[in-house]
Amino acid sequence: MPPGTDPSGTLPEPPPRVPDDGESAMVCATCGAAPADEALARLTWARGVENGRDVWTCETCSRRHLRSIEGKLDSSWW
Repeated sequence: MPPGTDPSGTLPEPPPRVPDDGESAMVCATCGAAPADEALARLTWARGVENGRDVWTCETCSRRHLRSIEGKLDSSWW
């Protein structure tokens, strides 16, 4: 068993992320759209992590690039 591995086979919970100044506003990483209602957008937008930071994709761009997102392609490909 590799060092630092939990014997139960489960991974430990990551520490909570504290957004830095660049992550404070919710903006679509693809088209640059900002939500009118951030609470509603958290239900309909897709969130991903790229290079260690959270990125958001609006509902329209999420639908347009669904196969690429599901295929875990880097957003620079789409």
